[in-house]
Amino acid sequence: MSLVNVAIHSSQFPEKVRRDLLDSLRTRAVNHKFHYDSVKQTQKWLALHQVHSPSRNDIDCAATYDRAFEAASAHIDAKVVHLVGLGCGGGQKDTRLLRLLQARGKEIFYTPCDVSTAMVLTARETAFSVLPHKSCFPVVCDLAGTDDLPTIFNSELTDHASRITAFFGMIPNFEPGQILPKLASLVGKSDWLLFSANLAPGPDYLVGIAKILPQYDNPLTRDWLLAFLFDLGVEAGDGELRFAIEDVNTLKRVVARFHFKQPRAIAIENERFEFRPGESIRLFFSYRYTPALVRTHLQQYNLQVLDQWLTQSEEEGVFLCRRT
Repeated sequence: MSLVNVAIHSSQFPEKVRRDLLDSLRTRAVNHKFHYDSVKQTQKWLALHQVHSPSRNDIDCAATYDRAFEAASAHIDAKVVHLVGLGCGGGQKDTRLLRLLQARGKEIFYTPCDVSTAMVLTARETAFSVLPHKSCFPVVCDLAGTDDLPTIFNSELTDHASRITAFFGMIPNFEPGQILPKLASLVGKSDWLLFSANLAPGPDYLVGIAKILPQYDNPLTRDWLLAFLFDLGVEAGDGELRFAIEDVNTLKRVVARFHFKQPRAIAIENERFEFRPGESIRLFFSYRYTPALVRTHLQQYNLQVLDQWLTQSEEEGVFLCRRT
């Protein structure tokens, strides 16, 4: 078809996006959605994901997801299933799960949801290897700026379905107190949450995070993250990107900040932001959990882990959850 229907949530309307961009520069903390804002940035992320994502280059990681998908599809006894892929990316993982559900005789619907229109369209095309066009409802939405998720994903076609909310590779890029209540709001008594978390391997939390730091501090990640600043007029000689590990309450996370060595002004219409030598702007963060920390944080929002699948490297885990 030459025309595609894609629902755009108000969180991604132009004026809201503009306010979020200004807030990012004002607070010196970039909203992660701006790293997926253009086709160019999406392509850079996909290239990075292909090289450094364990799900792409670690055979055991891919097998772990497959075990999780097989077990999750066996758990779900509903005849009609609506898979909501939050942060769907390219849709590869979602489609593998859809294929297994279909093989078990389920009637399936799919909503790929991402902040990036390019990602949503990519996931939509990927899913068409399993389901017909009429069963796919793509949505562009900024999860961080959304308070009505259950309303977004309810429709006459899917209100009789058991919903599976998939959330793969996304939890690390949200503050737990911000995203976990929203995920919990999508899990009714007949619904499921299936998500993955990046983990710190080994018994020592800090040592484990230091071990995985090269997955972030590498040329492809730098190229992807710096695209945001360079598109605004910042030049490579204005400063340097540094990665660090920091503590936030009971969790640790990897943080990337651009530290200015030269003065630089960024103008957005009539707004002007001055960055002086010695100042920095946070471009990115990624929380690393342990299985125990995952359970502790979920319990605060009445979500219980029914099963989990961990990679042999202990760097990634998939968790199947229901409301307690």
